Parts: sequence; C-alpha cells; structure tokens
Amino acid sequence: MALIADRLSRIKPSPTNAAQGKFLEMKAAGKDVIGLAAGEPDFPTPDHIKEAAYKAIRENDTKYTAVAGTPALRQAIVAKMKRDHGLDYKPSQTVVTSGGKQIIFNAMLATLNPGDEVIVPAPYWVSYPEMVLFGEGTPVIVQCKEENGFKLTPEDLDRAITPKTKWIILNSPSNPTGAAYSKADLRGLCDVLLKHPHVYILTDDMYEKLVYDDFVFATPAEVEPRLYDRTLTMNGVSKAYNMTGWRIGYAAGPQELINAMITVQSQSTSNASSISQAAAVAALNGPTDFIPKNVAVFKQRRDLVVSMLNQSKGIKCPRPEGAFYVYPSVAGLIGKKTPDGKVIKDDTDFVNYLLEAEGLSVVQGSAFGQGPAFRISYATATELLEEAGRRIQRACAALS
Repeated sequence: MALIADRLSRIKPSPTNAAQGKFLEMKAAGKDVIGLAAGEPDFPTPDHIKEAAYKAIRENDTKYTAVAGTPALRQAIVAKMKRDHGLDYKPSQTVVTSGGKQIIFNAMLATLNPGDEVIVPAPYWVSYPEMVLFGEGTPVIVQCKEENGFKLTPEDLDRAITPKTKWIILNSPSNPTGAAYSKADLRGLCDVLLKHPHVYILTDDMYEKLVYDDFVFATPAEVEPRLYDRTLTMNGVSKAYNMTGWRIGYAAGPQELINAMITVQSQSTSNASSISQAAAVAALNGPTDFIPKNVAVFKQRRDLVVSMLNQSKGIKCPRPEGAFYVYPSVAGLIGKKTPDGKVIKDDTDFVNYLLEAEGLSVVQGSAFGQGPAFRISYATATELLEEAGRRIQRACAALS
C-alpha cells in the first residue's frame, strides 16, 4: 500500500517558494545573489500595528479565538468593506484565515465536486490552479494576451463558461503581471457573468492599495451589485500593510459559502493567531498615511525596473498599473546561446542562466501559465534593483 495519497499527484510544489528557497540556500552559502522572486514588501510593519500586538501579549490576549476570527476583526472587515467599496456585510458574512491563500483553499474545498470547472485567467498566481486540482476541480486556463494588457476580455470569458463552470478567479492588480482591471473592464466581465447565474466569482483584491498613475481600484460586487450574492471578495493585510509574516487573510461573501468555509477551517487550522488578529484590527481601523508614501516608492522602483529591462537586449517589458511585479517578455532571447554554448530554449533556461551567470533569482513565466517571460518583484531596496538591472543587461548582452 502506497504511503502518499493519490491527490498529491495532482499538484506541484509552489515554483515561487522553490525559487525563493534556492536563493536563500545560495545566500546562506555566502554567494553574491540578489533575490527578486518573493512578493514581499521590504518596508517594516508600521509601529501602531506592532504596538497593538505588544498590547495583546501584555494583556494575555493569547488564547484561542472563534474559528472565523475575533468579533473586533470581523467588525473591522465589515467597516472596511463599507468604507472602501460601499458593500454591506454582517460580521457573520466574514471569515479570517491564516493568510490569504487559505481563503482560496477553503473556498475550493468547500464548493468543488469532481468535474466542476474553475476559470483561471493566465498569467495567474501559481497556487490558483493547484488549489482547484486539490479540490478535485478542473482549472480552465484562459490565456490573456499582452496586447490586451494581460487582462481577460468579456469575449474570452463568455467562450470559457460551460454548464460545469462553478467559479471564475479574478486577481486585480495581478500577481504576476501587475495588470489591473478598471471599472470599465469589470463592467464588461460583469455583464457576461449576469448571463450565467451558476458561476461564482472569487476576487483576489490583495494588492488593491498598490496602484499607480491615477488608476482607480474597484471590485466586482461594487461595480455590479446584482453579483453580490455570487461573489467572494478576499483580501489581507500582507501587502499594503507590510505584514506578510503575520499571516492574516480575510473574506466577505454569501452566508452559505462563509459557513461552509468556516466548517473546513474548523477541521484544519481553526483560528488564525490571536496576536496577529489584534494587529490586523489596528491595521484596518488605524491610520493609513504610510500607504501612499510606500506606493510612491514602489512607483519609482517600477519605473526604474521597466526602464532598465527595456534597455536590455532582447527583453520587452510593459509598464504595469499596480502590485509590485513586472512581467517582461524574453521572446527575443529564445534560441540565443550563452557564453558556454547552452541554447536558451525557453524562459526556464533563461531564468537558470540568470541565476548561474549573475546570481539573480527571478521566476520563469511558465510557472504562471504564460511565457516566454519572467516575473520580477520590485518590492526590494532600490540599490539592489539597480544592480539587478545591470546584471540582467550584462547577461543579455553576453548572449549570441
């Protein structure tokens, strides 16, 4: 009898975690490496948020909480949804998890039956298809072309929907491309979804605060209130509040769905950390003046990275509207040879070449469902980004 369950054969380890792990190993070995694989802000968690955690510890707020989250945090989520999007939820329609990833995992496990389809626009965050597969569903990958801004069009969405479609997963701004859906973009998608009442929407809004150039963020249930009962709106504190290690995600949605997700969570992790939840209350309810300051720095870094990449031989890099990623194409480098005679056959070859030749860790576009490209996270020190740009330019110039 085999030890490992058959369901594990359906999924792969996270490529972004693997790339970061390799970078950390090389760094620990004393090698001169720069890691641009992890999507993690380099800014510290703001002091008022840390102080809320200290206070929770001092006051012995260190016990189990309700599975779905503390009353204070669930109420803060309700207030946030109303304040930012005009959406009305009851605290019972919210759930708090150990990171945003658990929201998606719980939702897929709670709703998918074998054969159910989930539309996943590509390029996609690496975990979306794997979570669908783990839940015994079928990911339906829809390629979103660069000429369409890496965004799903209403026509492509309509073609992808079948009687078996249960979900569509939308991520705006996007990991890995930084593409963001405007209100007009969402209006077109919502009009299609109104014609298909059996399809639910999971919208991953994790990067909503990180947008540039006067872009105005919107979320589907805000754009089309008639989709309110079919939309799970998820978010978290990791990216905008610089709280990746605190591991707090949250969502609001239809009561039946939230109840089912809580049931899944009750038999897996139970509640998220009580201390992290206290910190998240301070994040959602407290001052946010640091966010536009951080966004201004990210914008400068974005412009720097895009400029340096577009000065690299054979690379073409579009300018994203949000998040802290760029997704440059390496189509112009396929077929080139490295100085030691290896042929660059695909984006994985190029990424490996960058790591070996220049000590630069990035993630291949094929991991996100669309290549030949690679993803850079520019959520790191500006001087490191400048050095990374020089290394990329040098590596590209060395190809023949």
